This record gives sequence, structure tokens and C-alpha cells, in this order.
Amino acid sequence: MNEIIKKIEDAQLRADVPQFRTGDTVRVYAKIKEGDKERIQVFEGVVLKKQGGSSRATFTVRKSSGGIGVEKTWPLHSPTVEKVDVIRRGKVRRAKLNYLRDRVGKRAKVKELVR
Repeated sequence: MNEIIKKIEDAQLRADVPQFRTGDTVRVYAKIKEGDKERIQVFEGVVLKKQGGSSRATFTVRKSSGGIGVEKTWPLHSPTVEKVDVIRRGKVRRAKLNYLRDRVGKRAKVKELVR
């Protein structure tokens, strides 16, 4: 990769990125801009996947809202993501939990990791 692009991307990295993994239940505080106003909206769900590296890393969170599955993907180092809180740790054995999309109700739950 070009050295100039690499320096620009390294300057974009955030220092306060939380440690979470696939299967964890997280609460994402995202900035939403409506007209000239800005507010923070909370999105709570299970992390389906984390992908990419350095400044291009993204993570996908899935929740069930009114019986309908909703997924959102955020860049990890984005200024629109205010903070990410880990609610509970999940016990999973794979990197991407795409099988949760086909499940409903209790079957869509991830077991909690007990340490």
C-alpha cells in the first residue's frame, strides 16, 4: 500500500476502542444527524462478525425488534460511533455467526461465557 495512504489511515485510528468479540452482546451509542440537530441513538444486540483490519475494520450487530431481525454494520474507528459497551460475553466457537439469522426466539440466543 502507498505510504501516504497508510499514514493518513493511521491518523484516523481511535485509541478508545473497546475489547469485544463475536457473540458478545453490546450496546452501541451512535450519533444520528437529523437536519441541523444531532442526537445519540442506542442499538443493543449480538455481534455477528468483526472483519477488516486497521482503520477499515467493521463490526455487525443484530437485534430483534418487534419480531423482525435488524442488523447494522459500523466502522470500528468511525466518529459516528460514540462508544460501545459490552453487556455480556458470549460463548461461541466461530468467527461469523450467520446461522443466527435463521433462528427465532430462544434458539437465537448465545450462551453466556462464565469465567
